[in-house]
Amino acid sequence: MRRAAASEVEAIERDHWKAVWHNVVGDWRLYVMLIPMMFFLICWKYLPIASMVISFKNFQSSNSFGGGVYTSLWIGLDNYRDLFAQSAFWSAFRNTFALSFYSLVFGFPFPIILALFFSEIKNRGFLTVAQVLTYLPRFISVVIVTNLVGLLLRTSSYAENGALIVSAGPIGWILENWFGQHDVTSNPGAFRAIYIISGIWETGGYSSIVYFAAILGISPTYYEAAKIDGANKMQQLRYVTIPGMAPTLVIMLILRIGQLLSVGYEKVWLLQQQGQATVLETGETVATYVINVYMGTGQGIGAAADMFNSLLSMVLVLGSNKIARSVSKTSLF
Repeated sequence: MRRAAASEVEAIERDHWKAVWHNVVGDWRLYVMLIPMMFFLICWKYLPIASMVISFKNFQSSNSFGGGVYTSLWIGLDNYRDLFAQSAFWSAFRNTFALSFYSLVFGFPFPIILALFFSEIKNRGFLTVAQVLTYLPRFISVVIVTNLVGLLLRTSSYAENGALIVSAGPIGWILENWFGQHDVTSNPGAFRAIYIISGIWETGGYSSIVYFAAILGISPTYYEAAKIDGANKMQQLRYVTIPGMAPTLVIMLILRIGQLLSVGYEKVWLLQQQGQATVLETGETVATYVINVYMGTGQGIGAAADMFNSLLSMVLVLGSNKIARSVSKTSLF
């Protein structure tokens, strides 16, 4: 009996792999199209992981063994001890978490609300124009976005002879003349608001695509049944639309939580240049801290900061996914 069962299992496995191979051969064009993406992932995502060993070494670009990542002296956790002893790192860590948390609180609901508005627009022409206008900022370079922010918020600047050097932007003029706020881009207290509001404007429309698709995927019969039961628009939203979007909302929320400690350096760095060094109190993040360290002589400490940030991000993803799986039936994996 056992031999018969084992032979049946082997036959099932052979048939399974035959079916897999048959599908691969039948769809070989799709797998060929995957080759560039796999090449990108391997070269730019997986191979650089090996270089994180720098965080455990006294990295030297040149030494008696030729220098480099793998021939530098192993020093264990010394870089991490030096890193955790620096107040600048913990300040950058707090700023990173604060920027991401406020972006999650204020930025996550915006594309959902925008998608709900889009779903209620019946005129196809107006819907197309509205979607294009909200998606457009996502395709603008971050360099242009940050320069636009600087132009809009810039206040009047005068030379010693009284001649006007820089004219104020529209928002900067309002803040300067109505509220007495001068040079907002150099105000550390305004950096987070500038970053979050510009981020919502830049990505809110594009992010609404996922939620709009989730709304379109809800069967119209549910709405018809709700209307028959006497449900108004708000009740349809509460009992039909939101539950229908729930799986998508959970997955996107898990992904956003995993990015709480992953603020990209490009936009932060460019916004820092708008306000110069005065905004580093609230504008220095782990990403820009790592860049500043790497530009100096602390490559090992910079790698340790990046490794610590990545490990915490992984813990956040795993933790939020476990909570989502225990609370609801939807999870990322």
